[in-house]
Amino acid sequence: MEKRTFVAEKNGRLTRIAPRLLDIPYAEFMKSLRKKDVKINGRRVSGDAALVPGDEVEVYFTASPRQNYKIVFRDDNVLVIDKPCGVLSEKVFESIKTEYNGARFIHRLDRNTSGIMIFALNEAAERELVEGFKNRTFIKVYRARVKGTPHPPEGVLKGYLLKDAESASVKITDKPCKGVLPVKTGYRVLESDGVTSLVEIRLYTGRTHQIRAQFAHVGCPVAGDGKYGDAEFNRRLGVNRQQLNARSLTLVFGQGSPLYYLNGKTFLSEG
Repeated sequence: MEKRTFVAEKNGRLTRIAPRLLDIPYAEFMKSLRKKDVKINGRRVSGDAALVPGDEVEVYFTASPRQNYKIVFRDDNVLVIDKPCGVLSEKVFESIKTEYNGARFIHRLDRNTSGIMIFALNEAAERELVEGFKNRTFIKVYRARVKGTPHPPEGVLKGYLLKDAESASVKITDKPCKGVLPVKTGYRVLESDGVTSLVEIRLYTGRTHQIRAQFAHVGCPVAGDGKYGDAEFNRRLGVNRQQLNARSLTLVFGQGSPLYYLNGKTFLSEG
């Protein structure tokens, strides 16, 4: 059993303030509350309560380890996490739902793409985040280890993407044809040893497998990519998972948005 305490600095509801300040999963906190393992000024409580400045809160709970993500940022509106490679975005969301009441799924990363994901914790935040991704106002930056060295070392890849439902893959073409969607990807080579290069990538469009397919199309597939990559090269390199990381997400909101306080904030992945 673990004990955590804090002293309230402003008015607020116990169930909104305590889990955030004590970094306790919402579900675990509510379990402690039902068991009367929460005290306010030394008195046990079993339901939500109004806190005033100076109230001392004690919570006793059994910690459950987080298995598939690391918290980067959290407040009453949004949760930002760093997803590891090899974990489905949907599995991450299942874990989040058990810890955060009212969490909403906003966007996804491929199983073998690590990095930043953001979730809404209420309906208003969900509307703002969905709109931001839909209108592409947020700035998404990736990093990838690719085969060879892209030429020129900095530029923009443009083309057209065609989905192949049967193979659950996509194809890139240089000319438009029926059923294609335009794709645009900016990049900059950060370092290269002649065998592989570390590339910083800016997404201007957000299509299925866009980065992996476009870099494969120009002869520089993502290292470790089993679908679009070079199998022999991956074997020589000794990697079996794609070296692709959603490095950062910068949020952009207008002054009328309830999330405007997050305008311009950038979240970084450790991957």
